[in-house]
Amino acid sequence: MQNSMSISSSHILRLAFRKNNFVKCGKLRLLHQDSLTRSRVDSVANRRLLQTGCSSLSTRHNCCGTSTFCQLQVLRLLHRFIKEEKVQIAEKTKALQDSQHCIMKYPNVRRDETFVEELHGNKVPDPYRWLEDVDSEETKKFVEAQNAITVPFLEQCTDRAMIKEKLTAMNNHPKYSCPYKKGSRYFYYMNRGLENQSILYVQDSLDGEAREYLNPNKLSEDGTVSIAGSHFSEDGETHAYMLSSSGSDWTTVHFKNVSTGENYPEVLEKVKFSGLAWTHDNKGVFYGCYRNQEGKTDGSETTSNQNQKLYYHRVGTKQEEDVLVVEFPQEPSWLIGASVSDCGKYLLVTPMKCCEENLVFFANIPEKITERISLTPIIDKFEHKYEFVSNDGTVCNFRTNDDAPNYRLISIDLLDPAKEKWTVLLEENSKDVLDWVEPIHNDKMLCCYIKDVKSVLEIRSLTTGKLECELPLPIGTIVAVSGERKHKELFYKFTSKLSPGIIYHLDMTKQPYDPKVFREIKVSGLDASLYEMQQVFYHSKDGTRIPMFLMHRKGVTLDGCNPVLLYGYGGFNISMQPTFSYGQILFMQLVNGVVAVPNIRGGGEYGEEWHNGGCLLKKQNGFDDFHAAAEYLVKEGYTKPSLITIQGGSNGGLLVAACSNQKPDNYAAVIAQVGVMDLLRYHKFTIGYMWCSDYGSPDEREHFTNLYKFSPYHNVRMPETGQHPATLLLTADHDDRVVPLHSFKLISEMQHKLSAKQQTNPLLIRIDTKAGHGGGKPTMKVIEETTDIFCFAMNCLKLRATK
Repeated sequence: MQNSMSISSSHILRLAFRKNNFVKCGKLRLLHQDSLTRSRVDSVANRRLLQTGCSSLSTRHNCCGTSTFCQLQVLRLLHRFIKEEKVQIAEKTKALQDSQHCIMKYPNVRRDETFVEELHGNKVPDPYRWLEDVDSEETKKFVEAQNAITVPFLEQCTDRAMIKEKLTAMNNHPKYSCPYKKGSRYFYYMNRGLENQSILYVQDSLDGEAREYLNPNKLSEDGTVSIAGSHFSEDGETHAYMLSSSGSDWTTVHFKNVSTGENYPEVLEKVKFSGLAWTHDNKGVFYGCYRNQEGKTDGSETTSNQNQKLYYHRVGTKQEEDVLVVEFPQEPSWLIGASVSDCGKYLLVTPMKCCEENLVFFANIPEKITERISLTPIIDKFEHKYEFVSNDGTVCNFRTNDDAPNYRLISIDLLDPAKEKWTVLLEENSKDVLDWVEPIHNDKMLCCYIKDVKSVLEIRSLTTGKLECELPLPIGTIVAVSGERKHKELFYKFTSKLSPGIIYHLDMTKQPYDPKVFREIKVSGLDASLYEMQQVFYHSKDGTRIPMFLMHRKGVTLDGCNPVLLYGYGGFNISMQPTFSYGQILFMQLVNGVVAVPNIRGGGEYGEEWHNGGCLLKKQNGFDDFHAAAEYLVKEGYTKPSLITIQGGSNGGLLVAACSNQKPDNYAAVIAQVGVMDLLRYHKFTIGYMWCSDYGSPDEREHFTNLYKFSPYHNVRMPETGQHPATLLLTADHDDRVVPLHSFKLISEMQHKLSAKQQTNPLLIRIDTKAGHGGGKPTMKVIEETTDIFCFAMNCLKLRATK
């Protein structure tokens, strides 16, 4: 959503793995060894003859003058060459076969058996604590040693070139964002195909000529600088944009004159977990900053982020002159969100101490901001979530879960905020979740509900809440919306498992409402008619009914022999609605695979009750839901355990790592991306303490006991029968959301405990450079990572790619 007037932290802080290219598996096609040997011997023998000056047999014969001798010498030479090449090819073939059977020698990682901590009366070993020092020489050598075995394994896949070529071709098409109007101009992002970062374009009218406005690809040679945020002044003449390097959550803020295209000289630094809220006089912005953060702030550090403060910056001045307007010195862990009201008179401040509940304060914005602003409390207890939507005068509308687990809209008068004086603008729906609300065209609002995990759009009155129209939608998800109260136009973007995006345009002044397709994004080589998506329901361990989306070729045979990619998340109130994934499409194309996405508890698919049912002391419910999904797919004849690859990122990385520890026989391969693996120390690094709302604090005995039961790092053990699934952990050196030490420690523990028992399935880690948690990753890096994941699964599951 394009909302230039707010600073929101909750959507950033959740462990959202901001990358929708969820990948998957593929197939391995080995060349016949005889043809491989023959072609290699012939080509190399001829090349070596040329290198010795003997370009042909006849040339050598003429040089010698003795035909028989010359022929014998040539034959001996050829025999030696062939013998040498056969030996080399045999050695390479043996190495290839060995690596495919995962007879691997892992790095010798130092294990400190003496490091034991006593926590709540329990002696907890942490033999790889030293890996938490990511800057030490020993840790750097660890990274080199791990990559030295992972890279060759991933590169040896016979079909690697074909996979990368297909992914590249699939990505090579224009991609668009929703247009959004600022001032008199329209802006939108477009990627012409394989550009590392999308470019921001500007038009004077919707049918006018588009001009390149801001191209992040020109800001770095490797495409690792991305636009992390974009906020225009009320008149649309000044643009504040945020840049991130190497995928870090740290950003710098830059200001640009829209008419001239020139940048203002100042740059705001140490900005993190913050948006920008413009004052309505177009002179400056409110922003959150860690001005006192010590040490590195490039995303490679692990230091806890403390003491965020709210500042006001006046455009054209130095950051050192910015005014500190709000701080909570007694609460260093709080994050401070802020919004400017629709009328421009009020500043709404929303502190958070976790990813869920928040407080609400307000203040009158003075004409000249020169000192701290005095705040008046509206919500003074951390009990529920309150999200500012709009205001008319002193009456503000909030989306909240207060007395409404599926959310509702309430109205609060800033001058008389007692709870008994609140009014309800839009009642809670007993079944569907009110996902978000956007005020549009004067007195209207666009409400997006989640109905059985699918998006439903409604236009309602912003003054009465009355339903005016439900906008028609296919089965899928609304991923973006653009509209404001002062504009008549509305844009929204739809996606599904089989559609990368359809952008709709609606003129709000014309009745009946009739949205038109503005742009449809199409992928070359994708015939969506060959595939189908269905929603099924299955029962978890405790009998709870769980929804799951399945996608596969039409007419799939239920013979138990289909490769399956099972993707999950299950946390932080985030709903896994159907969205498009290039990797999932390729998984179906290459191996006739089945993609399965269960909506396990811990997510937000059915409101707060669904979320609460899979977090804190009930976190195990989400794991049980995921196990049950795999068992359902086997029972219904889709697949068998030896063909199931499970994948998850961030909180989903924790999910698949924990599930593979608990039921290793259920799965063949595990892809765990940027996961939270040490649940006893996660809260000590960067912003990890904010996740206590979902995991519970290890400093509290009750939650420690619960976390200790499923923390992946602390629960690695060899299965009683069989072995642990093939596992690939993925992390990156600039991930300052879930720091890479989580994956470092887990892979070390796995390689130690499992390889000692003759584990033949590989246990590897892929450590990317100049990359973070997923946001802002260049297109080429995304393609390379997806290729690596495919190759890992193909090697380990011994699949064959279809033509």
